Amino acid sequence: MARTRVVCVSHKEDADGVSSASLIRKAFGGETKLVDYPGLMNELEALKNDEKLKTLYICDLGLSKSNQDQFVELLKALRKNKVSITYIDHHDIEDSIKKKIKALKVKLIHTINECTTVQVYNAFKSKLSDYGSFLAACAAVTDYMEDRPIGAAQLQRFDRQFVLLEATVLTFTITSHQKDPEFLLYLVDELSESKYPHQINNTFEFARIQAERISGVIQKVKDNMKKMKNLSYMEVTDSGASMAVNFVLGLSGKEVGVSYKLREEQGIYAVSVRGAKSCKVHLGRIVNQLATELGGSGGGHDKACGAVIPKEKIGTFLKKFNSKLK
Repeated sequence: MARTRVVCVSHKEDADGVSSASLIRKAFGGETKLVDYPGLMNELEALKNDEKLKTLYICDLGLSKSNQDQFVELLKALRKNKVSITYIDHHDIEDSIKKKIKALKVKLIHTINECTTVQVYNAFKSKLSDYGSFLAACAAVTDYMEDRPIGAAQLQRFDRQFVLLEATVLTFTITSHQKDPEFLLYLVDELSESKYPHQINNTFEFARIQAERISGVIQKVKDNMKKMKNLSYMEVTDSGASMAVNFVLGLSGKEVGVSYKLREEQGIYAVSVRGAKSCKVHLGRIVNQLATELGGSGGGHDKACGAVIPKEKIGTFLKKFNSKLK
């Protein structure tokens, strides 16, 4: 049976992941699978046995100590089946894991200095139009990386206010549809057809509704946020942890903000962490190590990261995290 299938597995939770998938679709065609970080291994397990899979792109899905070895083993199994793999990411990867990935003849496009969509555009711009540069600029803004060399160059090509508006509309539309996978795939389709976010049906209304939700979160953060010596924290119940965490940081005066939401059916807390510009430690590395010690997983960037922590360990996580921020 001839292998003909092209698949992109990308991050579903933000504009960087969705935009990366859209540019891969534009450049190479194929299918899109959108997952969260915990869903990556399950998706690769399923693809491992796909006899039609020829080419695989993995975008904006970072690794942690708890899954990096499994990731390498799954890539090894896919490569044994002669699947061509390109892994494009901007999260912290241990040097030893990078070497193992490259040894498998997987194309690794990786730097922590540019968001994933910018790296996708930069690698494949010969197959993309100026719209690809625009989408890269939007992703850089939403990932707080518009000051990086390549991202900044993309942003300078367009009116800044227009990019900020479109990036916000896209982000609010994505975050408000996390429980609607079909709509997220529809977004990838529309963006791959070079539609601006405002041209996609109902996005301004979705953004307005999400803005209403966010404005309601601000007061709840003021009322319920708690502080430790080195961080502020809050459990959220009726919004996403990632929505609340920037307010937990900004309203507290601390250098680090933490928000977390219980996922009862899984027995875990989904945790989001943000650091102020003045924060000198690499939060993603600390969270990766600490989450793994506590039987969870986590990691990310120096000032923006997340974790999955067992329900009964959340108090321990907060105390240990606070002690590591001295």
